[in-house]
Amino acid sequence: MTVRKFLLLLVLSMSATLTRIAAVSNAEQAAAREAPGVGPGGYEMTTYYVGFLYTGAKWTPEETAETRKLQEAHMANILRMGAEGKLVIAGPFTDNGDLRGLYVFRVGSAAEAKALVGSDPAVQAGRLRFELHPWYAAKNITVTPRKEPSPAR
Repeated sequence: MTVRKFLLLLVLSMSATLTRIAAVSNAEQAAAREAPGVGPGGYEMTTYYVGFLYTGAKWTPEETAETRKLQEAHMANILRMGAEGKLVIAGPFTDNGDLRGLYVFRVGSAAEAKALVGSDPAVQAGRLRFELHPWYAAKNITVTPRKEPSPAR
């Protein structure tokens, strides 16, 4: 699956969730507020931590042996955090702007999420910098890629 398809699936998934939330009546919203951890529409909610990665002070668009090595270490770190179950989703932005990518963490605290972003070799090297924000969303969110139809023979 290409990065663009992956990001499109992420956006579509989030859009569908927001559409369902927006359709909930005021009475349902009031009832949901009374039950802790339950959001609009009766969805069980939790806090995730979203890390936005931006170009850092040592960012350079040139590809060198050093930047390739940092990118490999950055990707290995992403895979490690995913395998540990702490990173729900990650991916780059493809418009070549200052905003380079994002992480969505499912961890117990902002401090833990900050430590995980800080473990990124590209952040440590100053190639990337980050902002971290708590995000309240449906518990156990996932992105399930659709299978593409087999080509006709």
